Amino acid sequence: MSSGAPGRSATKDEASADPDGDADEAIWPRVTRELADDLAVDAIVRDRAGKPPYDEVSRLREAGLPALLTPPGPGRPGTGWRTACTVVREISAADSSIGELLAHHCALSWSARFFGGSPKDVPFESRAVAEQWLLGGSTRPPEKDGGPGLTLTPTRGGYVLNGRRDFRAGVTVADRLVLGATCGSTGDLLIALVDPAQAGVRTDTANERLGQRLTGAGGIGFDGVAVSADDILGAVPGDEDTATPFGSLAPVALGLLLAHVGLGIAEGALAEARDISRRTPPARSAGSAGDAYAERPSGDPYVLLAYGELATAAHTAAAVVDRATEALAEGLLRGPQLGVDERADIAVLVAAAEAVTSRSVAHVTARVLELTDDAGRLDGGTGLDRFWRNAQALTARSSPAHRLRDIGEHYLNGTRPRLTRGA
Repeated sequence: MSSGAPGRSATKDEASADPDGDADEAIWPRVTRELADDLAVDAIVRDRAGKPPYDEVSRLREAGLPALLTPPGPGRPGTGWRTACTVVREISAADSSIGELLAHHCALSWSARFFGGSPKDVPFESRAVAEQWLLGGSTRPPEKDGGPGLTLTPTRGGYVLNGRRDFRAGVTVADRLVLGATCGSTGDLLIALVDPAQAGVRTDTANERLGQRLTGAGGIGFDGVAVSADDILGAVPGDEDTATPFGSLAPVALGLLLAHVGLGIAEGALAEARDISRRTPPARSAGSAGDAYAERPSGDPYVLLAYGELATAAHTAAAVVDRATEALAEGLLRGPQLGVDERADIAVLVAAAEAVTSRSVAHVTARVLELTDDAGRLDGGTGLDRFWRNAQALTARSSPAHRLRDIGEHYLNGTRPRLTRGA
């Protein structure tokens, strides 16, 4: 789906250069491309139906992507950061809801390393790979998402989980939930692994969403759910003084993965609009050459100018995102040895990627509706509106102005971005 878009996919040589990647680099590009093509075939129909993505998760599992998008470890599947981002981006070009689902899964799969300080081979990761778990949830502190959040009350041999939270992706179809919950006795934010099939877990699907309808979003309530001590993956420091630079990469990693989702939306929309413009006359507008290009719509100079502008916007966003991806990949390889200044530089690059991508995807997805005369059609038209809706739903969660302010503060005054908790 995205092979014709202005962005790039990592080559085999690039992926093999990742010293932290253990997946078979000759296989994943083909598998990802075939799955993206499969998702693109019925993307419009599935988007309009808006059903929980059970079928889509089956496709992901059949392709092996839940296991692939986990941290690499000895003797098991898993992949480095560059590969993971490329997979998320290509899937997002075909179906950004499923791309976001994978983005959250991938970020959560690093939880034991971010919050537990665990070595590279941990039982959580090994079992997630062996059983092809799809992960959902959030490690963000409850105050970040509003509401009372979740509470873990200590008991003999473990904890009892209570409370309710809404989640943006994965929770209605996840095999396991990775959750940030407040310990009732200490006030610490603990990261818990929970089986959603347990008694006392109630899931509500988020219906009638503007966009990103197939992410598996919803709310979950927990009523006296048992959590063993072995299922506590780690803890999130309560303040910046005790936070480690590596552990605080969790929200940065998720932010960059979601930037790849946004970039995938822009590339997918542009590629699909290009195909439509090649075979149909362009929309008439003031100054258009009109009938002079009726036999060859793609020769209209005004249309060419518009596509040149949009392709350049996508290229620009891709360059910024790729630079941030490279920096974060190197930071993850550093692990606990990552320094405060290195973490700050990574966070600024990721903030730039988020800001540039947010503006680019909003511009591209709105403009292609005009170029294909798809705006305002009551019959749904070509289905390009899904790209615009998905972009709106994705970018509404954070303001580019906040990212730009942080970048400016770092550039002008040398101030380090805050070590935000959770992801």
